[in-house]
Amino acid sequence: MAAKPVNKTAHPFDKARLEALLNRRFFYAPAFEIYGGVAGLYDYGPPGSSLQANIIAEWRRHFIIHDHMLELDTTIMTPAPVFETSGHVARFADWMVKDTKTGDVLRADHLVKNVLEARLAGDREARGQAAQPAKEDDKKKKKKAKSVAVQLPDDKVKDYERILAQLDNFSGPELGDLCQKHDIRNPDTDNEVGEPQQFNLMFASSIGPTGQHPGYLRPETAQGHFLNFSRLLEFNNGRIPFASAQIGRSFRNEISPRAGLLRVREFTMGEIEHYVDPADKRHARFSECRHIELALLDRDVQSQGLTTVTRMTIGEAVDKGIVANETLGYFLARIQQFLVHIGIDSGRLRFRQHMGNEMAHYATDCWDAEIENATGWTECVGCADRAAYDLSVHAAKTGHPLVVREALKEPVVSEREVAEFNKKGLGQKLGRDAGVVQKIVGEMSQSELVRVKEALAQGSTAIVAEGREITLTPDLVTINRKTFKQSIREYTPNVIEPSFGFGRILYTLLEHVFWCREQDVERGVLSLPSVVAPTKVLIVPLSAKEEFDPLVLEVSNKLRKAGIFSRVDDSNTSIGKRYARNDELGTPFGVTLDFASVQNRTMTLRERDTTEQLIGPIDDVITVVTDLVQGTLDWPTARERLAVYDGVQAVE
Repeated sequence: MAAKPVNKTAHPFDKARLEALLNRRFFYAPAFEIYGGVAGLYDYGPPGSSLQANIIAEWRRHFIIHDHMLELDTTIMTPAPVFETSGHVARFADWMVKDTKTGDVLRADHLVKNVLEARLAGDREARGQAAQPAKEDDKKKKKKAKSVAVQLPDDKVKDYERILAQLDNFSGPELGDLCQKHDIRNPDTDNEVGEPQQFNLMFASSIGPTGQHPGYLRPETAQGHFLNFSRLLEFNNGRIPFASAQIGRSFRNEISPRAGLLRVREFTMGEIEHYVDPADKRHARFSECRHIELALLDRDVQSQGLTTVTRMTIGEAVDKGIVANETLGYFLARIQQFLVHIGIDSGRLRFRQHMGNEMAHYATDCWDAEIENATGWTECVGCADRAAYDLSVHAAKTGHPLVVREALKEPVVSEREVAEFNKKGLGQKLGRDAGVVQKIVGEMSQSELVRVKEALAQGSTAIVAEGREITLTPDLVTINRKTFKQSIREYTPNVIEPSFGFGRILYTLLEHVFWCREQDVERGVLSLPSVVAPTKVLIVPLSAKEEFDPLVLEVSNKLRKAGIFSRVDDSNTSIGKRYARNDELGTPFGVTLDFASVQNRTMTLRERDTTEQLIGPIDDVITVVTDLVQGTLDWPTARERLAVYDGVQAVE
């Protein structure tokens, strides 16, 4: 007999119900709560900590181990010159606006988004296309635009939809123009807002007791990779391509953090820096991913005011030039594989290409893995081609060459024009201008040197230096064609960077796996895959009698030796309530020890989603549940190895 089907969509998704579950089971909670809390800071409880740790462990296996990456752990506190050089001090900022009367600060693009989305929701409601939204308590109304059922003209609807599709491409002044043109106000007060101003998102600090050495808490882990590039290259025997990876805390002083874990001020990141030859961005393992189909939203579609995704294989996307190169394409495919593997709904995952104005100052191409949730589409992974920007600027600032020196298989022979100077004659004739002349001529292109050479052959030539014309003659400078033999190629590698926000991934995963039992909406379930579930197996003794203690200890020890994390629930509530409680925690399997276990050494095995139970000898059940947790066995096959439990204890 087949397992009974499970209807996970019997009840519509209820965000308030999910949040109540997460709070009740202490997945996470506001930090410093008994002191009133601080916006954008959260503490993870036992199940949340375990869930994040399991996601990170799977990330490490999926990326670091699979691709032999070099793992780093670099410092959080960073001297100011590092971020001045990288451009973060000048450009790592968001646009904010202030309420003209109260002084309340709002992030400009979020304000425009929330107000226009609320107006569109009101339009749909007025047209009978959407139900009246559920009421929220006063706390949750803060900073959200209220939806009012007012029908908009069709051209206004199209205009709003176009703005929302292109929102990430607007500059600060353009966001200000939108607020003026569409009368966008602070939704809390209905007051007008001022002109957008830039706000740097880094937390400033100082290093040492004197305060003379300014520093910042890092907003990303990437700079720690780049500053250690020479050591990494040496560790990798001087060869590229290779990748470094790091998991660690980062900090961003968000203007108006909200939406729980989706926008916070302190978070855990996983970042990969893949170093590649700029002349060859192919990837050795791209053929393994060519067939993987992705939902792509490219910049050309967005520029038309549309959000229509195109489904195509990553191989086709690279071949057509939609995705810039194989290495970028390889990581997009691997990102999708990872997210789906840990439980993200592939139908609610898309890859959106950055438009021109939103591109990070260092990037030449960038795609975000966006996951749909109750607030809309949220960027959870960014994948950028940073070109050679970071290595180049740090090398220029410090004088330390962050380059690859590659021995050529065959020496390259070339000829080029070379200027040679009579330094003594230049000094005597031109004085302080001698150095200026050498610099100008030394920086000339080959075509310019040829022109100067031809002019010198006629007797003299003139160059302009600092607004003055200086005459050069053959006794001061000669230009000759020379042959060069190059056996070493020196270049600055390009960097492809996938960057993961684990808090956002964790929250959207919880939304995707949450549902309520068809027969009882109060019974919530988190269908977390075994690979990331905080607890893999629940051990439930039916009685608190002492005769059960040895069996509980035996089962617990055997699961521990098999590497399976389990918990014992020996509370005095009913077995149904104990299972319901652990369904909310996402525990995929449960084993029950009853009086038949004591007499016959049998044990039942329960599957979370179907609630179906199987029965067999204790050792057989442990073997089956171990295979289930490790992913080498599925539930239908488990039903073939164990008998279906009829609910009756086989006791004398």
